[in-house]
Amino acid sequence: MLLREMFLGTTRFSGFQNAIPRMSPSILSKRLKTLEAAEIIIRKAAPTGQVTEYKLTRSGRELGPIVENMAVWGMRWRKRVIAAQDCDVGGFMWDFHRTLNTEGLPDGETVILVQISDRNDLNTWWVIANGDAVDLCPTDPGHEVDVYLTATLADLIALWLGDLSVADATEAKTVFLDGPRHLINTAQDWMAQSPFVGVRPASAMLH
Repeated sequence: MLLREMFLGTTRFSGFQNAIPRMSPSILSKRLKTLEAAEIIIRKAAPTGQVTEYKLTRSGRELGPIVENMAVWGMRWRKRVIAAQDCDVGGFMWDFHRTLNTEGLPDGETVILVQISDRNDLNTWWVIANGDAVDLCPTDPGHEVDVYLTATLADLIALWLGDLSVADATEAKTVFLDGPRHLINTAQDWMAQSPFVGVRPASAMLH
């Protein structure tokens, strides 16, 4: 999990905590030290000199294809449907916000309010896109909302995995979108999706 995060660009302790919220700080620290002892990563001072960053060594970089192939294998051979009750909401939303397709959004800032309808906690998230930069806030940042996206966690996961299209979900009224017509009509273009959405499950390849 830590190597996956590093290949996705995470370099700081706080970033790992955001992406893997179920991992305690003590376990996270221990795992990072283990990777460092194995010379897969190294610790370096950030340009400011006040924050430590973790960087891949040459040995670590060579693990990239292995980690990617494991992800492809999982999508192809394991069940594609991730059980919502087993999914960490914070971890999922971290993946969701960083896979938003900003090229499908208008210039300037776009604020998407994601409301998870079947959760009592961690059920409201603000995704703020501005150019290529995308931020995630679990509390109201005070920005005007452009699009309201409301769905159960299971349906959000299905959208992200590509098992459910925006058109089919909105027509079936399992996913609700509210906002300017242009943003609603182009939702499939900017909707966050897994980088492995094109991997077909083995069962589909046998038919």
